[in-house]
Amino acid sequence: MDENILQLKNWIAESDNVVFFGGAGVSTESGIPDFRSVDGLYNQKWKYPPETILSHSFFIRNPEEYYRFHREKLVIDGVKPNRAHLRLAELEAEGKLKAVITQNIDGLHQAAGSKKVLELHGSILRAYCSRCHKPYPQELMNHGTGVPHCDCGGVIRPDIVLYEEPLNDAIMQEAVRCIRNADVLIIGGTSLNVYPAAGLINYYRGNKLALVNLSSTPYDSYADLVIHEKIGEVFARI
Repeated sequence: MDENILQLKNWIAESDNVVFFGGAGVSTESGIPDFRSVDGLYNQKWKYPPETILSHSFFIRNPEEYYRFHREKLVIDGVKPNRAHLRLAELEAEGKLKAVITQNIDGLHQAAGSKKVLELHGSILRAYCSRCHKPYPQELMNHGTGVPHCDCGGVIRPDIVLYEEPLNDAIMQEAVRCIRNADVLIIGGTSLNVYPAAGLINYYRGNKLALVNLSSTPYDSYADLVIHEKIGEVFARI
């Protein structure tokens, strides 16, 4: 076994306060494309840039085009949790993992069995009225046609954080608390370039920070352990 992976395995074995913070790379091995890689959504041609379509102002101004993009690019049916999701759920069940903090909106951590999941950017599996905030099942939003409307006439929207919108303060505060108190912090599948989420790493006060990512990140030099491999393969070995 690779020395760094063995080290991570030992850290986990010796701890009962592990926190995981992950991004799009956690789900790419399940077949969900990420946003910023060479083949990610942000580098595919579209009528408008994806960053524009996924903004609050665009959603308000052009919900028809938003929903065309939403159903074609964000909704991926039949996707299953991969080895990283499953192993994280096992670690929680074993009493070792205290929280999963994720930038993903796909719900795969919960599908794998994780209970304490802090979704920084919300979930595509929840919907609500943008006017009266009445909750709605995700089916109408994700698999309907046209722009879904509430009984009050408001447009139904996904419970995700669009560009120009703030992150949920309560979720951010709990993420900060979990990271600050963690013994072992594992960060995986994220470029650590998206703020304010990436700034959460600065709240870690321990000396067992592991970065698991295919490519380098701006924080590699700050980590106590760096593993440049597929995250699913790494978690299958710990």
